[in-house]
Amino acid sequence: MLLGFVLGPMMEENLRRAMLLSRGDPTVFLTRPISLAMLIAAALLLVLIAAPNLRKKREEAFAEAET
Repeated sequence: MLLGFVLGPMMEENLRRAMLLSRGDPTVFLTRPISLAMLIAAALLLVLIAAPNLRKKREEAFAEAET
């Protein structure tokens, strides 16, 4: 969390700078292989973190429906 507080403003500033340079086109982040790989890795990590929780809630909902 401390790392987020320290790096958050710097990341926000660099994101704003990149969007200004690309004239607001977000596809600039998909054109470079390294940025695309990082975005895919972040999305996969989010899915891996959220999947067990979603699966548990789904099983609970189906268990309630059966009773």
